[in-house]
Parts: sequence; C-alpha cells; structure tokens
Amino acid sequence: MEETGQLKRAFIDASAGAISGGISRTVTSPLDVIKIRFQVQLEPTTQWALLTRTVCGNSNSKYTGMLQASRDILREEGLPGFWRGNVPALLMVMPYTAIQFAVLHKLKTFASGSSKSEDHVNLSPYLSYISGALAGCAATVGSYPFDLLRTILASQGEPKVYPNMRAASVDIFRTRGIRGLYSGLTPTLVEIVPYAGLQFGTYDTFKRWMMMRQL
Repeated sequence: MEETGQLKRAFIDASAGAISGGISRTVTSPLDVIKIRFQVQLEPTTQWALLTRTVCGNSNSKYTGMLQASRDILREEGLPGFWRGNVPALLMVMPYTAIQFAVLHKLKTFASGSSKSEDHVNLSPYLSYISGALAGCAATVGSYPFDLLRTILASQGEPKVYPNMRAASVDIFRTRGIRGLYSGLTPTLVEIVPYAGLQFGTYDTFKRWMMMRQL
C-alpha cells in the first residue's frame, strides 16, 4: 500500500513538473530563439556594429539588437519563427522537469526516511544540495538529445539546414553516432551540479527559515 502511494506521488510530481515546464517554455520561446541567434552569430553585436552600419552603410552583423532581431525574424520567418525549435524544446523541458521532480522527491524520501513532503524540510542543507544536484544530473542526461536538437533548430535562419527535428537527428546519428546526440554533455553536467544543487538547497534553507520564523 505504501509503495502504491509512493508511485502515485512520483507520478503527480512528474506530471506537475512536465506541465509547468511545458507552459513556461512555450511562453518564453521567442526570447530563447533570439538569445540563441545572438549566441551562434560570430559577427559583433555591440554598438560598434550599429556605428559601422550608420557610418559605412553596411555591417556584417545580421542581428544587432533585440528589437532589430525581432523585426528581422518576423519579416523573414513570420510568427512561427519565434517558436522554431519549440517541439524539441518541449520534448527536452517536459521530461527534464518530470525526471527532476520525481527523482528529487525519491532522493529526499530516501534521505529522510519518509515520503511526506513536510518531513523533507528537516533535511540538512548538505543533503538538500546533494539531492538537488543528483536530480538535476538525472534530468539532464535523460533529456539532453532534445536540448541539442532544440539549439540546432532554433539557431537556423533562412535557408534552413534541417527542415525538422527528424532530419536533424537522423543526420547527427548517421555522421557522429549516438555520441553526437550527447555532444557537450560533460560541461552541461559540470554546470548543472552547482546550479541545481544551489537552487534546491537554497529553496529548502529559506523555506525552513520562514517556517521557523512563523513559529
């Protein structure tokens, strides 16, 4: 009976995490697309690019600012351009958040000896940090190929190199094998350990502090 309750709680955590992650990712997709376009652009995006365009009448930079980038994407690709790569992004974010919250709850249950969320607040900051870091690592490994595909598709302008997610994944798998779908995983994990650890460790610490203040 207890095992059934734990499975039900894990399902609820995973579902809530997946839905919230999917909604937030879809709403913020236009900003993510613009960010990626600037990240993959090799030309300068500073005021010097604007000055060059004004004085010389030309510039090697396609995107020089957020408003200008937004106008160009809208003119060249239409509204769908702001959601380019959103499908693989959802396939990345939804399992990521689902795995993260489900694993986090399982780890806290193991560490505290109780499946009740109210008992998890009493965990030491050290255990909260470790639980968050491990949950973040598990979620990253489980969803990383979709993160890679999201970045590739969102960085494309016109003309496209890959028309869709399937074409990109098939080409990567054919040319680089399964390892190609995990390119950059190691530095991502190095980043996610302190990020997820501090995120959940700090959350639990302040939650515990606020509860003590109320008492």
